[in-house]
Amino acid sequence: MMKCFTFAAWVAPLAALALFAQNENCSLQGFVRDSQDKPVAAATVQLKIAGQTFTTLTDAQGNYRFGALSAGSYTLHASEPGLGEADLGPYSLEQQESKKVDLVLKSSAKPQFFDEPTFIVAGVTDPSLRGGHGSDPVLRSAETLAKSTASLRTDPSVADAAEKQGKALEAAREFQRVAELEPNETHLFDWGAELLIHRAADQAVEVFSRGNRLFPRSTRMLLGLAVALYSRGSYDQSVQRFFEAADLNPNDPTAYLFLGKVSSGAVTESPGYAERLRRFVTLQPDNPWANYYYAVSLWKQSQDAQDAATFAKVQSLLEKAVRLDPHLGAAYLQLGIVFAERSNLSRAISAYQSAIDATPPMEEAHYRLAQAYRKIGELAKAQKEIELYQQLLQQSAQELERERAEIQQFVFELRKP
Repeated sequence: MMKCFTFAAWVAPLAALALFAQNENCSLQGFVRDSQDKPVAAATVQLKIAGQTFTTLTDAQGNYRFGALSAGSYTLHASEPGLGEADLGPYSLEQQESKKVDLVLKSSAKPQFFDEPTFIVAGVTDPSLRGGHGSDPVLRSAETLAKSTASLRTDPSVADAAEKQGKALEAAREFQRVAELEPNETHLFDWGAELLIHRAADQAVEVFSRGNRLFPRSTRMLLGLAVALYSRGSYDQSVQRFFEAADLNPNDPTAYLFLGKVSSGAVTESPGYAERLRRFVTLQPDNPWANYYYAVSLWKQSQDAQDAATFAKVQSLLEKAVRLDPHLGAAYLQLGIVFAERSNLSRAISAYQSAIDATPPMEEAHYRLAQAYRKIGELAKAQKEIELYQQLLQQSAQELERERAEIQQFVFELRKP
């Protein structure tokens, strides 16, 4: 009798433990995104089940997981300051069930924009009053960056259609009206991008600055602010915003691609520029643009064209870039420049020809090819390339002027108190 009692007393706790282990064998995991469908790192996720609350943070890719859960009814809550919140449930969790639930953060309240924007759009200028010189590389890079910013809009076709119909002023006023009524991340970014594409840099800085304050984890808002600052010549401030955008989500190539388009030496020669492009190629070694942009940054920083170590590294990166993308004419062109600096004119000529074949028309490649032919005494070929260069340069200038003429610039006035 004593033996039976002892055995039962010993087995009962084990059975209870087994049942407890079985009941604690549920799990819940998922993914937290923002309203732009981008992963949200370090978001707070809370799970409430059977009167208990469990809390975790998402990882760098926006993933979360709860393990060793009991079966029962649960609710989920996720939040991240500046991006919003999400609630789901109640849902049932069965024994030994593993469930996947994704959450999308949405702002539950309208964020407060600045008291009022300091400006209103009053009209448009005469198209001939565009300012700037067409050959200015910094101006051209600012225009390229403005286009890249506009391409990040949620639905760029809306503004593009208005532009083609000659309704840019109406579109700008509508963007402003919508952003003031509902200043979420999308509306503020779209408004800032519309201002930027019309070269209203000061006003775009105001909008993107407030947007960045309200949505500090928005990469595109930071990039918009960086481009707006760059466009008005505030290079020291712009480079910091570019760097912050690249550091916010290091695996996102967008910020690095913007950095690569910058022409101003105030940015490209600043401490940290080459370091971030090196990080780009380290994180994405099979991205042809990563290899190209890092090679260019190294070459620009080199003080001696005869530095064998730098030359070898740059050549390796550029050759990898064209292997990854045989149509990347810019990388062939840079290869030609590097070989020419090293007085290897035969390889420079071959690289220039590859650039022309890969990405026509490329006026700089024709110009440099002409110079290389002249140096080796091929004067007839040099003359032909110079003529092609001049034709392409004229066509490019005409196309640029046409594009600028189509983009109306706005006239602003201060909002009355």
